[in-house]
Amino acid sequence: MGLLSLAIWTPIAFGVVLLALGRDDQAHVVRWIALVGAVLSLAVTVPLYSGFELGTAAMQFVEISPWIERFHVNYHLGVDGISLWLVLLTAFINVVVVVASWESITSRVNQYMGAFMILSGLMIGVFAAQDAMLFYVFFEATLIPMYLIIGIWGGPNKIYAAFKFFLYTLLGSLLMLVALIYLYTQAGGSFALTDWYKLPLGGTAQTLLFFAFFFAFAVKVPMWPVHTWLPDVHVEAPTGGSAVLAAIMLKLGAYGFLRFSLPILPDASHEWAWLMIALSLVAVVYVGLVAMVQQDMKKLVAYSSVAHMGFVTLGFFVFSDLGVSGAIVQMIAHGFVSAAMFLAIGVLYDRVHSREIASYGGVVNTMPNFTAFALLFVMANCGLPGTAGFVGEWMVILAAVKANFWIGAAAATALIFGAAYSLWMFKRVYLGAPGNGHVKALIDINPREFLVMASLGIAVLFMGVYPKPFTDVMDASVAELLRHVAISKLN
Repeated sequence: MGLLSLAIWTPIAFGVVLLALGRDDQAHVVRWIALVGAVLSLAVTVPLYSGFELGTAAMQFVEISPWIERFHVNYHLGVDGISLWLVLLTAFINVVVVVASWESITSRVNQYMGAFMILSGLMIGVFAAQDAMLFYVFFEATLIPMYLIIGIWGGPNKIYAAFKFFLYTLLGSLLMLVALIYLYTQAGGSFALTDWYKLPLGGTAQTLLFFAFFFAFAVKVPMWPVHTWLPDVHVEAPTGGSAVLAAIMLKLGAYGFLRFSLPILPDASHEWAWLMIALSLVAVVYVGLVAMVQQDMKKLVAYSSVAHMGFVTLGFFVFSDLGVSGAIVQMIAHGFVSAAMFLAIGVLYDRVHSREIASYGGVVNTMPNFTAFALLFVMANCGLPGTAGFVGEWMVILAAVKANFWIGAAAATALIFGAAYSLWMFKRVYLGAPGNGHVKALIDINPREFLVMASLGIAVLFMGVYPKPFTDVMDASVAELLRHVAISKLN
């Protein structure tokens, strides 16, 4: 079995084993099996980085074998500089979530941990799939464990949130399926992405396909105005669910633009770039303002996620090395920072059982160690230089300014709004005198929580101070992608 297959199926196998352990009196054993499975799943992805060859845009660690031979569907896997870090990020966040959920989940622990392990494997499958039908199967299959995570372990309105999440994402994906079948027939019965990249397509066909893919991927990102499901889902989802949703699942949509929309439909991508840029700027500016008035910490970070992901789609559609590389860096950075923000909220919620900003005040007095981590993550969320949150946003703003000064200027306002809502939340929750008796009774983070916060803190600082390992990996693949985007496919 190849490395990519191991990365996909190791967590899924552990997930199935966990589901078979059906009693809550085995919860302690279940947690340790989940941790071993998550660490092992991360370990098998490390050779992907250590053995990755820089300077080439070719797919690496390729595995291909027939799957549904009648329709020429293959089990075809491979990673390049665009997908490598997303695979590693997924495996890393899975470990963090298992450790973070150690004590907060007390019912159906085996099903909870099993759902996360299976979800992790399926998301890695999305990033590794080189066959369009295999991509679609993994892409859709991720909905099932996340739907269950929200619907079983979520808050009071969990059923509503789970249905909204499922229906929004499923509807968009049905249009993508129609597009995939059309491209399959045009390619003479092939689902291989490499064949589709060479396919000549008319202008009308490209536009229709572009919007079919747009609805599937924009809902997942989520772009404005199809972002409304995200705050509801984040508020109701358990802490681990919010962390994985923000850190990884939103990236599935952004990744889809890179694998399908841009290289297969270059003419339509150029024609409709103005629309993508406009929607991205609305997300960056307007949704940033919406975040400012939120009273629920989770809702604030959820809207903040929409604003930060606006940088990703903006970077893709300015069609420059700097813009696309910056957007991919932003995807990875947002994975670290958003997971950290949600897990930090989870630490407070486990103690006070409230996400309302008004329920806190002066947390620094009773939880100084935790407040130090919270401050680091808030600064990263603002885009402070020296943190992961700065690198990608700065690259995208620079690329946008080179393309059009006013687009860059509009995007740069996000740094102001981001600082406003992040620091205002921090001030009201953490600073000043203790706000009430609950805050006075708080106990600082324990060693397990310290480990979770420290691992994310190190990742945020390392990427902010030394982003070179991230950008070196993607340079050749980004250049190859832009070569595809620059060549007209009109027939």
